[in-house]
Amino acid sequence: MSVVSEPIADSLESIRVPHTLVEDLLGYVTSIVVTSLGLYLIKSVGAVTGGTAGLSLLASYWTGVPFELLFVLVNLPFFALSLSKKGVGFTVRSLACVVATSALTRVHHDLLDIKDLDTIYGVVAGNMLVGLGLLIIFRHGASMGGFNVLALIFQERLNLRAGYIQMGLDVGVILLALLAVSSLTVLLSATGAVILNVFLAFNHRPGRYLA
Repeated sequence: MSVVSEPIADSLESIRVPHTLVEDLLGYVTSIVVTSLGLYLIKSVGAVTGGTAGLSLLASYWTGVPFELLFVLVNLPFFALSLSKKGVGFTVRSLACVVATSALTRVHHDLLDIKDLDTIYGVVAGNMLVGLGLLIIFRHGASMGGFNVLALIFQERLNLRAGYIQMGLDVGVILLALLAVSSLTVLLSATGAVILNVFLAFNHRPGRYLA
């Protein structure tokens, strides 16, 4: 059952004020910077997070292939789903944001030399930044690919909160991390993933945001 009744939802839709192109572009840039910084902090302490970012980090630890490349490659199958379910515009915007985020993660590595970063700080702050970045990009009609696409589809079709859907999917990624990193790091990574998804669940709800 929808939390917002149809008459109220129709009323809200009638007063919805769309973002301008400039507002959308600023939103994308902000999301890319914030998300890439969060991923860089998580990567710097050897931890993982949920979603395709977590899968990419794990694959990078296992193979030595740069995370920036893997993050784009792992997302490609999900963009095929996005194309059929969310349309060309959403898919193109999301793909561009993923590529830019991947590139900027490398830029952070080159310009922000972090040594001896506290693991707990890196995991908590990193996941909060990623959660904030995802919230921004969701509100501007795009995503960071992967599980974000599935979470948004479930939210729109079944009226389930995107954060809770993504949290369930992330459990499998965190369990896979047991094969690559220490148990303590996995525990911290799981805590970080919960922080990220609770942040999304509390702030990205159907009918709450009108723009």
